[in-house]
Amino acid sequence: MLDGGELDVLTGDYLAELTMLILGRDRLRDPGLGYAKTFLRQLEGCLGTALDRGVLIVTNAGGLNPAGLAAAIGSLADRLGLAVRVGHVEGDALARPDALTANAYLGAYGIAACLDGGADVVVTGRVTDASLVVGPAIARFGWGRDDLDALAGASVAGHLVECGAQVTGGNFSFFTELPDGGHRPGFPVAELHPDGSCVITKHPGTGGAVTVETVTAQLLYEVGGPAYLGPDVVTRLDTVTLSADGPDRVRVSGARGTPPPDTLKVGVNNLGGFRNSMTFVLCGLHIPAKAALLRSQVEAAVGPEGLEFTLARTDHADAADTETASALLHVHLRDGDKARAGRAFSAAAVELALASYPGCTLTTLPGDATPYGVFTADAAPQDAVPHVAVLPSGERVPIPPPARTAAPPHESAPDGPVPAVDPPDGPAPETGHPPVPPAARPTRRAPLGELVGARSGDKGGDANLGVWARTDAAWSWLRGWLTTARLRELLPETAALTVERYELPNLRAVNFVVRGLLGQGVAASTRFDPQAKALGELLRSRLVDLPAELPPGPAGGTTPGEGR
Repeated sequence: MLDGGELDVLTGDYLAELTMLILGRDRLRDPGLGYAKTFLRQLEGCLGTALDRGVLIVTNAGGLNPAGLAAAIGSLADRLGLAVRVGHVEGDALARPDALTANAYLGAYGIAACLDGGADVVVTGRVTDASLVVGPAIARFGWGRDDLDALAGASVAGHLVECGAQVTGGNFSFFTELPDGGHRPGFPVAELHPDGSCVITKHPGTGGAVTVETVTAQLLYEVGGPAYLGPDVVTRLDTVTLSADGPDRVRVSGARGTPPPDTLKVGVNNLGGFRNSMTFVLCGLHIPAKAALLRSQVEAAVGPEGLEFTLARTDHADAADTETASALLHVHLRDGDKARAGRAFSAAAVELALASYPGCTLTTLPGDATPYGVFTADAAPQDAVPHVAVLPSGERVPIPPPARTAAPPHESAPDGPVPAVDPPDGPAPETGHPPVPPAARPTRRAPLGELVGARSGDKGGDANLGVWARTDAAWSWLRGWLTTARLRELLPETAALTVERYELPNLRAVNFVVRGLLGQGVAASTRFDPQAKALGELLRSRLVDLPAELPPGPAGGTTPGEGR
């Protein structure tokens, strides 16, 4: 990024929910740790270049110890013979004796204060991902707390670039259409304007692409309803408009903001116990009976408590080789007792190899248990969290909470009814416009992904699944067809869970939030896809009855590079 073209600010987002757990365990071993050590190694090779070119660096790599990382950067600069001014933001860590980590998601004004104080590098702990972009925009444009639309626009920009190449063609449903086939997408650049609008682009000569669809995909990533809550502003995602602005340039405009809530989200991590896994190969005939035998034997050996069995039917009839003739039985054990979850479990599984079903073999070796964490989300009053900017001079500047707050808005379109939470035991009306039953018309049996793209992800124990139509005609069909009831049919594992559905017409998209799909979060999940990253691609692969008049791909409507 530093070598490829013009930059004012280089940002780096290092903190996922799982990362905070890992850093918490690091700090248990060494109180001087708790920050992303990778950042220091990366900075060693580029700090001089950034200083020479006047590029500011803003990162949340401070994790649980931003002051420690700030000091380490100073030591690195001394060793390299460089003069660097480092500011950091602290106050997010909350005293929770019953938690491994508890951190409030701070806003952007502490970052802005450090930049206003002359920092070349700003290090934070747990701020919202978007704050890494919003803070520099506040420092550049001088936005106040009441510049809600501008803050909302910058929040959208921050959300779009927070996952790097995901907005330039990385993990893109239609990767085969990218100029380089998705081999090496470039990193994104957000060109911010004083009104909060931006253009998403990338440096010349880099791979991937920036199109309305690649930006749509990232805008839908890991969000809930149209009201995108933040500590400085609530951003209305249903007001955002995307339009082409030239090759590999997409203009993002129209974002509207409302006052933030009076509380901050708090991410809490705890150690949940210990876990272990073994995978058995079941080949050939009588797969269910083999799985049942194995299950009874494992339960008899170690007891049924904490055991979970998942049978993956990867086997094919009349297969020509062992692998394609085999199913996999994944056996997981979670327990507070490390000894029971460790060798007592894995050794018992291996000892069945000569006394179980025919063809018994495993893909795993016996091993010890590993600890796992549990993530939960809490809230804390904004005025109870000591948000502090520590300037390069050492001056500590308290950052006051916003004077104007509002209760979190109902998740509804600006002019529509409150969207439904569709409970497991009964249907509810859909969000926005009621679905229109399609008239009898010719259909063709094909994968849903011929007409729609998708992106999915995790938020604690919940999963989000954003689906967008490629053309106006496909959107007209999709919004009435893809109900919560139909989603449950296509994704049976969601059938017993609460599913929320939201419409984003400006994006020709619907977003689903599936509550509890990931259990206690990624660190505790035994699901095959623990972060729900592939949930959207699973949905796209399902065979459905598509309207015959809608051709595959973007033909006949807005193409990936055009506006809407």
